[in-house]
Amino acid sequence: MDTQISQTSISASHISMAQPAAHDIIFAGGGTAACVVAGRLAAADPNLKILIIEAGQHTDNIKTHIQPARYFKNLASGGDTFTFHATKPSKALGNRPCIIPAGKAVGGGSSVNFMMYTRASASDYDDWEKLGNPGWGSKDLIPLSNKAETFEPNAKNHGTSGPIKITNVPCLNVPKQFLEVAAARDQERGFTDDANDFFTTSINKYSPWPRYVSLETGHRSDVAHHYIYNQSHNKNLEILTHCRVKRVIFEGDRAVGVEYISHHPDTANKDAIVQAYASRLVVLSGGAFGSPAILERSGIGAPELLKAVEIPEIVALPGVGENYNDHNTLLVPYRTTNDEITLDEINHGNAADIQLHEDRWLRDGKGLMSLNGIEAGIKIRPNARDLGILGSTFAKRWQEFFANQPDKAVVFVGPLVYYAGANAEAIGRKHFAIGYFTLYPASVGRTHIKSCDPFTPLDVEPGFLDKPEDVAVLRWSYKWSREMTRRMDSYRGEFAPDHPQFPAGSQAACGPADGPVSTMAPDIVYTVEDDEAIDTFHRAAVSTTWHSLGTCAMKPRNQGGVVDSRLNVYGVKNLKIADLSIAPTNVGANTYNSALVVGEKAALILAEELGIKGV
Repeated sequence: MDTQISQTSISASHISMAQPAAHDIIFAGGGTAACVVAGRLAAADPNLKILIIEAGQHTDNIKTHIQPARYFKNLASGGDTFTFHATKPSKALGNRPCIIPAGKAVGGGSSVNFMMYTRASASDYDDWEKLGNPGWGSKDLIPLSNKAETFEPNAKNHGTSGPIKITNVPCLNVPKQFLEVAAARDQERGFTDDANDFFTTSINKYSPWPRYVSLETGHRSDVAHHYIYNQSHNKNLEILTHCRVKRVIFEGDRAVGVEYISHHPDTANKDAIVQAYASRLVVLSGGAFGSPAILERSGIGAPELLKAVEIPEIVALPGVGENYNDHNTLLVPYRTTNDEITLDEINHGNAADIQLHEDRWLRDGKGLMSLNGIEAGIKIRPNARDLGILGSTFAKRWQEFFANQPDKAVVFVGPLVYYAGANAEAIGRKHFAIGYFTLYPASVGRTHIKSCDPFTPLDVEPGFLDKPEDVAVLRWSYKWSREMTRRMDSYRGEFAPDHPQFPAGSQAACGPADGPVSTMAPDIVYTVEDDEAIDTFHRAAVSTTWHSLGTCAMKPRNQGGVVDSRLNVYGVKNLKIADLSIAPTNVGANTYNSALVVGEKAALILAEELGIKGV
């Protein structure tokens, strides 16, 4: 029965709705993938009536979004373009909750992210296909990644004519020093000009790190401006902002529309429940948190959960909200000289400081405002010595998951040229950070609704550090990255409050320094007590990498799947999901690129079923 439903083409011919449909397709959510799909379909068929319903605001030419360097200040300010999900307190995190921000604006994460251009490993997509998803392997998805982009300057194995612009031009000193230390200290791994070409040879090599910024204009390169706002002439492409989708409306087992609540402060009927109908298709694009929540509020999910919140069951799908994946990150700060060029003034300065950089950017799109401060890095695999440091806790994970997949790195490490913490003591001084995040954590979590009210916070268990092998990876990452940093010319010690609190007399003690140590200086020797301090630090400080995915997994229904390979929700008709919630397994990368890929693939699927050419 499910197979027959998943193969049903999209058609308006057999729909009998209580209300006339004003739209052909409704997108519940205006995030990255939704903008790609809607934009591609609208460009190919301007007569197609498309409605995008977004909980957040517009980002059209708003400087806090289009000016690249503002991204961290925007995040740190707790602005209205994020939903901040507070998780349950976790024993693995020292009994603390953590906060997981998700983009809440037209363009979703692409409008608010760090702009790091990082592509998944080819085997990540092959893993998706092997779960029973034909057409979702690397041979199918790599061309779609290239279709979406223009890599500047042009490079082999990248796109040359897509809407999203990528700049690969390093500008700052700190990232250059990171690469210089690597050349002197780690000749085993070597270098590449491109660590994101999908090939095994780019893994485990130091590289300049590109950013999603236009080389020509200096603007952030997001999907809102390059797939949607550039079609403002098309009156059939409608966007509603500040409107939160409550549930999908069904007639029998067929999705025919959605209920949403307008919460725009200028709306006369604020908080009224409104119904919108679609003659052909409803597409959920609320992301890893929003899409499973809409399904559950619509009566699709685990029966025991639906019963607990008194929502009538339409389809029993226990996989909804499960399989939450993310990456675990630390942005550890180091002191530098007062004359070092950093983005601290933009991130932590006053309005006058920021205005100087904005004025420079307004002249020609150049200057610090055009940067993201992340210009070098490595997706690293441990060598034999590193595996010894990682120890027996990680050994099984290495053998079972990494050892025979050479294009899967364990962790990303690279410098950020600003202070990324919240300690007021650091403000007014120059810092840089070394960021590291685990690419394939063993731990997974879940997210579920607590009521039928779409404004009630979700019940989120992120799973961070639930498995000891993830703790071991972070411990090794701290030690490894600190040894690199101590040898960089700009190094002037650690900003100790945001580092592990080592025992008195420890060789690992943190604090100010007059300058770097010699390239050939011996590594710090850590004791068992030092390792415990590092683990305690990580449990207290580790956070999301803003890479949430997997909660409506594309895999067989009997394996916890929620959608099939055509993105159809199991058990119902005319309801699809197009966002990173459909990813069945993690990707070893920042997730913007994979969201573009999912959007481009979904656009092809919908175009085929709708009979639209030229997508």
